[in-house]
Amino acid sequence: MTSLATGGWGTFVVAYAAFLISHMVPARPAVRARLVATLGERGYLAGYGIVAVLILAWLIVAAGQAPYVALWPYAAWHVWLADVAMLAACVLAAFAIGASNPLSVGGRAGRFDPMRPGVAGAVRHPLLAALAIWAFVHALANGDLAHLLLFGGFLLFAVLGMRIVDWRRRRTMGEAAWRRMAAHTSNVPLAALIAGRWRPRPGPRDGIRLALGVGLWLLLVAIHPLVIGVSPLPLG
Repeated sequence: MTSLATGGWGTFVVAYAAFLISHMVPARPAVRARLVATLGERGYLAGYGIVAVLILAWLIVAAGQAPYVALWPYAAWHVWLADVAMLAACVLAAFAIGASNPLSVGGRAGRFDPMRPGVAGAVRHPLLAALAIWAFVHALANGDLAHLLLFGGFLLFAVLGMRIVDWRRRRTMGEAAWRRMAAHTSNVPLAALIAGRWRPRPGPRDGIRLALGVGLWLLLVAIHPLVIGVSPLPLG
């Protein structure tokens, strides 16, 4: 097996370290406060977003350039699964962004009805669930060490993130309030539906969100060969 200290592994390790640092350091309250004071809230968010995207792109490129160490063979169903799962992840993200969901990241606190939790009824942390789906199917479809480390890290981040967010919300809301708010939701996708604790109820904007999710998936399919260099379609 190729030594982890030679070849393209050094660039991959540095890119991975830069990605982790770029997310950990600004998250510290003191550092964030200084950056916001210097750049303003909008400037901080814009700058942080640009840096995060650039480092993520670097990390993905570095994973592709790392020495190839096969872990499992390619199978056509890996790509089929990835395509279907990514459509679900895009739709999930479209329903999550801006929706009322004080229980998780990316949701608004106002007008949340615990009896009708919306997308949170399908999964309490929809954005983190979408990230977990993306990470899992991409690790499976690639099947090599570098991409397992890359996407496995994102998968671990998403799964642990759900637990951490639950812990933080319980602490800030109080155990009783959190249990009341989360009674018809679940960390496991569709577990509340299976258990009978939640039933989907179509909303006035659901059609728009569904269209946005499908549109996002089509956009990703179109730009994937241009950005990554590989078609995500089974016949590509």
